[in-house]
Amino acid sequence: MPPSPPLYPDGELTDEPEAVMVAELIREAALEGVRDELPHSLAVVVEEILPREGRSEDNPLLDVRVNLYVERPSQKAIIIGKAGSRLREVGTNARKGIEALLGTKIYLDLHVKVAKDWQRDPKQLVKLGF
Repeated sequence: MPPSPPLYPDGELTDEPEAVMVAELIREAALEGVRDELPHSLAVVVEEILPREGRSEDNPLLDVRVNLYVERPSQKAIIIGKAGSRLREVGTNARKGIEALLGTKIYLDLHVKVAKDWQRDPKQLVKLGF
């Protein structure tokens, strides 16, 4: 086949919004090592990505606020781990990928919430972006 002109501008990797890519990085980090317990019961919603006020331009910081939704309290306990150790590990692993993606340091604020049977509730699915 003959070469075609570029379909995307130089440096653009995907047509997905940043928030979707951030959510996928967090979901991947959360499911690492617990896929058997939470195969598809985890939804990640990025609530906001905002620059931190009062930071200089040469030392920017983004505040990234994210909610992780599970279907049952037992799944919430799996994600959080003993004394928050698992959630801390998720944040650390995801932060590396997110900072590489966004090109700046971030403060990652993760919250785990229970949305009972969200996979079978059409209203919940819409709320969670499905």
